[in-house]
Amino acid sequence: MTRLLDVVARRPVPVAAAVAVLVAAVVLLLVEVRGEEYESRVGLLAGPVATGGPAQFGEVVALSLPALVEVARSPSVLRAPAETIGVPTAELARRVSVELVPASGLARLSVRAPTADEAAEAASGIARAVVDADLLAPAARLRQLDRPETARVAPDRPLGVGLALAAAVVAGLLVGAFAHLRRTRAGDRVRAALVAGGVGHPVTVLDGGDPELVRRLAVLCGAAARPARVVAVVPELADRAEELAAGLPDKTGEPADGDALVAVVPRERGRHDELAAVVGALPASTAVVGVVLA
Repeated sequence: MTRLLDVVARRPVPVAAAVAVLVAAVVLLLVEVRGEEYESRVGLLAGPVATGGPAQFGEVVALSLPALVEVARSPSVLRAPAETIGVPTAELARRVSVELVPASGLARLSVRAPTADEAAEAASGIARAVVDADLLAPAARLRQLDRPETARVAPDRPLGVGLALAAAVVAGLLVGAFAHLRRTRAGDRVRAALVAGGVGHPVTVLDGGDPELVRRLAVLCGAAARPARVVAVVPELADRAEELAAGLPDKTGEPADGDALVAVVPRERGRHDELAAVVGALPASTAVVGVVLA
């Protein structure tokens, strides 16, 4: 786990890109595996009957039509359509929705189903049952306006692509923020260890995975005008220290007294006491110019 976190901290851009692609792929997969779903819609319009006057019709429609939302989901209305398409009544009720158009006496009944035929059959059956229920009697009566209109509503690929892109961006930003936070915390721990070792001047903390690491170290040692010296503060980093030392010039500029020290320290938390001990044991003429997190 620690190695994985170190990889994230060292190579945040590739890791963030990989995580973003993975998250986008997962979101797209989830959208696709939901399967196809179709929605069938039919209109129901309230009209007056011969025995009712205009005032009575308006009052009945205004007061009774909102009840259509619950009536369309009632077991007595859904029983026959549910048997026709072979689903439980409770499940069909979850697929039904009713939209009332204000001040018009019009309602739009929608039903969702896995296939277009099932959606159309269920919508027609529910519409007939609602009409037969005669909800607005005796002043008005509902009638079905037209045949159901059916369209596929899932998988919604444009929506899925949008969600995938949004999730990918968020995941990439979170990985980048985590990597930055991890690097910052590691740098803070190193600087605390340097202060504990008696180093009072600013010291550059470098990432061991930086492809420009040797060039940056050469610049630092050149600014110090001293011979470069690379020291591993723990035995397991000795090879890495030798590798960095081999890439640096023996002398940079006109050497002054002492060396320009570059310390190679482990990135893991809790292993910086060795750095404080090594720095505290240095001769006074040695200047610490950089710390490499390896």
